[in-house]
Amino acid sequence: MLKLSTVGLLLALNVMTVQAADKTPVLLYRYVDNKGGIVLDRQGVPPEYVGKGYQVLNERGRVIQVVPPAPTAEEIQRQQADKAKADANAQLLHLYSSVSDVDRAKTRKLAELDALIAVAQGNLQGLISQQSTLQGQAAAQERAGRVVPQPLLDQMNSLRDDQQSLRAEVERYQDSRKQAEADFAIDRVRVQQLQH
Repeated sequence: MLKLSTVGLLLALNVMTVQAADKTPVLLYRYVDNKGGIVLDRQGVPPEYVGKGYQVLNERGRVIQVVPPAPTAEEIQRQQADKAKADANAQLLHLYSSVSDVDRAKTRKLAELDALIAVAQGNLQGLISQQSTLQGQAAAQERAGRVVPQPLLDQMNSLRDDQQSLRAEVERYQDSRKQAEADFAIDRVRVQQLQH
């Protein structure tokens, strides 16, 4: 029989009391290493293996938590694309509650663009008319044997430049109109799909 001193006895009792009071469960971490081997570790999962995913087991060897592998770059990209699509769909449904809303918005937008085209074309016709008048004046000067005054030539050149700008503006508006028609057609189909 082993005899313990008073101090030794107190120490042993103290250790036993701490062990009894410490009911912290023993956990094991199961992961796969670089060689494909399954590792059980009480200390945790080394940082280089965490991204591959792992399992946490209790003292009886039962899985109590599964930590999935980190997503791949392709999975992250797909998730971001899915989120962007969901956000776009939500925004679209916020704008249009029905297909008829899309049709009304399209009608308004095309009417607005048609009005801008009409104004620009009207302005262009006005410039063409002014150009014609100035050309008549220049022709009259030449028929009379006089030199066409420089201010008249400058004015005609300026009108020609303004006409080119207006033609480009009309073309931009017409392109915008075509684009708007295409965009509204896409929105109409998407709203129809999202509502069914």
